[in-house]
Amino acid sequence: MATKFSKETYLYWYELMQLIRQFELMAEEKYKMEGKIRGFFHSYVGQEAIAAGCMTATRPDDIFITSYRDHGLAIAKGVSVDSCMAELYGKATGCAKGKGGSMHFFGKNENFFGGHGIVGAQIGTGTGLAFAENYKETDNVVLCFFGDGAARQGILHESFNLAMLWNLPVIYICENNNYAMGTSVQRTSNVREIHQLGEAYSMPSEKVDGMHPETVHDAVARAVKRAREKGGPTLLEINTYRYKGHSISDPQKYRTKDEVAEYRLKDPIIQIKTHIQDEAIASADELKAIDTRVDEVVAASVVFAEESPFPDDSEVLKDVYMDQNYPFIVD
Repeated sequence: MATKFSKETYLYWYELMQLIRQFELMAEEKYKMEGKIRGFFHSYVGQEAIAAGCMTATRPDDIFITSYRDHGLAIAKGVSVDSCMAELYGKATGCAKGKGGSMHFFGKNENFFGGHGIVGAQIGTGTGLAFAENYKETDNVVLCFFGDGAARQGILHESFNLAMLWNLPVIYICENNNYAMGTSVQRTSNVREIHQLGEAYSMPSEKVDGMHPETVHDAVARAVKRAREKGGPTLLEINTYRYKGHSISDPQKYRTKDEVAEYRLKDPIIQIKTHIQDEAIASADELKAIDTRVDEVVAASVVFAEESPFPDDSEVLKDVYMDQNYPFIVD
């Protein structure tokens, strides 16, 4: 793959992807080996190139919304690593005040709107966020992420119809990692190419290699440009692979070790590191310095989480119901 991006871009991608990877691996250790993290845990390991490519193709004011496999995208959008780790620990300093857990990360200031545990729910919400941006006459774009399993939900079709009807600035991104929990795409639909679903609505649709941030960036940049220029929605099927199970407790009996090993050869971090080295984009010392910095950030997040307090009992009903006095309707 020819180099067409700057050194700064490649090093940004490498550092972000390593940060997401090392965060997930550390959190998994705290979950499985030490029992300090409980509840559900869905790892983003293997899918880091998607987050990296999307970030360089968008602006800070653009909105991201995703499913329960949300750690990587939250970190990419700038939700602090400390608050992410604290949320996994259930601490009050977490990005959802310790009450959301792994599946419900949130960052209002970073324009990261979750983290949604109900399969496909974020597709409707993401469409609504795009409606709001259109109503406010901004040129912001919403990136709405979902998995191949959520592509079977009825809300996808309802959202596609309205998004096209109203010409909304939303990019639907299917992170196709081949399995909906433990069920392959081949076993759930006669439509094996998920990007073809957009064609029924005359929505521009594209299949993308999700193991390289370069290809992700290019596809997302095209879709973002179209949306900002009032060209409406896009559906991107970004093909990737999760190296971990659906969740940490998944025994993964539905796939072979040979299959995982084959995809390991396509590891997005190894590939970008190799490219940086082969093209002499950066020195070994520069990459090592990034690795050291990432390790320090992740280690510090564990200390922050472990030293943070649990939420007070008085917090249990807060953020659950809307305040009756909230000025939703103005006379």
